Amino acid sequence: MNKRDHQILQIAIPSIVSNITVPLLGMIDVAIVGHMGSAVYIGAVAVGSMIFNLVYWLFGFLRMGSSGLTSQALGRRDMAEVVRLLVSSVAIALGIALLFIVLQTPMKWLMFWFIGPTADVAPFASTYFDIVIWGAPAMLGLYSLSGWFIGMQNTRIPMFISIMQNIVNILASLTLVYGFGLKIEGVAMGTVIAQYAGFIVAVVLLMRYYGRLSRYFQRKRLFRHIGVFFKVNRDIFLRTLCLVAVNLFFTSAGARSGAVILSVNTVLMQLYLFFSYFMDGFAYAGEALGGKTFGARNTIALRETLQRLWMWASIVTGVYTLVYIFGGEWLVRLLTDEPQVREAAHAFIWWAWLIPAAGVMAFIWDGVFVGITATRGMLVSSFVAALLFFSTYYVLCGFIGNHALWLAQVVYLVTRGVVQTVWFRRLGILSL
Repeated sequence: MNKRDHQILQIAIPSIVSNITVPLLGMIDVAIVGHMGSAVYIGAVAVGSMIFNLVYWLFGFLRMGSSGLTSQALGRRDMAEVVRLLVSSVAIALGIALLFIVLQTPMKWLMFWFIGPTADVAPFASTYFDIVIWGAPAMLGLYSLSGWFIGMQNTRIPMFISIMQNIVNILASLTLVYGFGLKIEGVAMGTVIAQYAGFIVAVVLLMRYYGRLSRYFQRKRLFRHIGVFFKVNRDIFLRTLCLVAVNLFFTSAGARSGAVILSVNTVLMQLYLFFSYFMDGFAYAGEALGGKTFGARNTIALRETLQRLWMWASIVTGVYTLVYIFGGEWLVRLLTDEPQVREAAHAFIWWAWLIPAAGVMAFIWDGVFVGITATRGMLVSSFVAALLFFSTYYVLCGFIGNHALWLAQVVYLVTRGVVQTVWFRRLGILSL
């Protein structure tokens, strides 16, 4: 294993661990309310979690924008810019969070109108929302801090925070629900406590390991190049809208085909998510190392980084493809014991075999493009891919049904990767 492989794995492995722990926050809440004696509590948490997952996903640019710009500044050894990016990105995140809190009533109305919870679930979902919205400063602030840590080539701190948050969430929620007799309020408060615990620990670790950088802080530089920051984040935000539109449509199209097909799609999509947890780790490595070598104008190191990233990505893709071909049916049985769903999944399982190879380019290029802040390429690729996704589905859904939805998903993933490959080559970065 050469130096570049070591650097990639040093960033990728903690990121993979972090990714695996992320779904646990929602699963813990569902597990607790699942023993409260009424299905409305499960529905309330499901609706509330969906709202905040969607909102926070849209504002994921706070992490990605911070990561790419910070890694480039680090590559240039411009520590004043590194500090400026930290302060300005956290300030912007807290400003957006404050706006969420001020506008929480119309925001809740809009999201409830969009999701449409049933009359028995809505009051409990409203209670959950009213409490969890107060965790917005911690969540968005942590997005900016996590992006900055990744830009500084440090994914161990985000990993530690993710694990710690899950532990705090379990302890706080169990204590509030079973110790103090709270129900949906206890689960919501446990989530907020975990969010602020993560944010506070992140600030403490920031001061512990990077406090010495405070001497580079220059107040007059605080909002210098802020236009670049917003340009990068605007492209990422619009790109995320494309991703959200595709993912929401994928779910709604499956739902229109009936409960069995919806369940099949949901189960098979878990196989895609399992793959994404690993590939995102290497995408983060692309962000950190790609941005640093690009910022240093070291094209030799950037080329070597890309070569090793593609090598690791090919290995992971090959392993997942073999696992899904030979163990896909077993994984479906592990995820559901419903006979109808298992039987129906048999006709669609082979689409899961194609997902790793279809999606690998998009994952790696997303990371690299964030690192080199080629965010316009991310936006264009996602927009073109989304157009092809909807076109493929509507042209073929009347002929091949749910297979058209999965074909559209494969076309969407491949298109993103192909367009970004062409875009990167047109940038001519490796020939500089």
